[in-house]
Amino acid sequence: MSHLKQHASDESGFSLVELLVVLAVTSVVVITFSSFFTNYLILYSNYQKDGSNFTELAQQSQRIAQVLRGVTDIVSANDNDLVAYSYFSPVDSKVSQVHYYLNTDKTILYVDVTAMTADPPSGTPITNSKKTYTLLSKFYQPAGGKLFNYTDASATLIATPVAEQHSIIGIQVNLAESASHTQNGQNLSINVSLRNRKTNL
Repeated sequence: MSHLKQHASDESGFSLVELLVVLAVTSVVVITFSSFFTNYLILYSNYQKDGSNFTELAQQSQRIAQVLRGVTDIVSANDNDLVAYSYFSPVDSKVSQVHYYLNTDKTILYVDVTAMTADPPSGTPITNSKKTYTLLSKFYQPAGGKLFNYTDASATLIATPVAEQHSIIGIQVNLAESASHTQNGQNLSINVSLRNRKTNL
């Protein structure tokens, strides 16, 4: 009887080796799952951020297009710099001087809006009324890229700086922001016709 009790006692529980094996296997499973789950969360977060950035690109491109459709005259036109008279807001009764430009590092897109005393050619900008807005705080421009392209009546690209602003019939706006899934960033271009000049929004 004592022999049976001793035998039953020997078979109860786990040996140290068995416990170590179980712990090792469990650790491998937990680390693998944790790594996979963390990478998935990071990937999901990056794609969610890219989606949000692209939505911002779309919104700003539409806003810029609206303003450019209201252009009554262009003061200067360059690759990354455009000054024009336009209705910045749909409720404006007269145009403002609108200036789109990039910072020195080409990482931020700004617009300056300066009210006018009256519509051109009699009106002049009210300098102390100038307001600066940040349109894109994470702007990205690929090598050789341009913020603006200009076309004439025959849809031919016009070399910049444009000497004769009245020859500009169309403006292509090229916006981009950096993206986690591509080195070239997310790009969005929109073409705006200026045939409706002197027409309010």
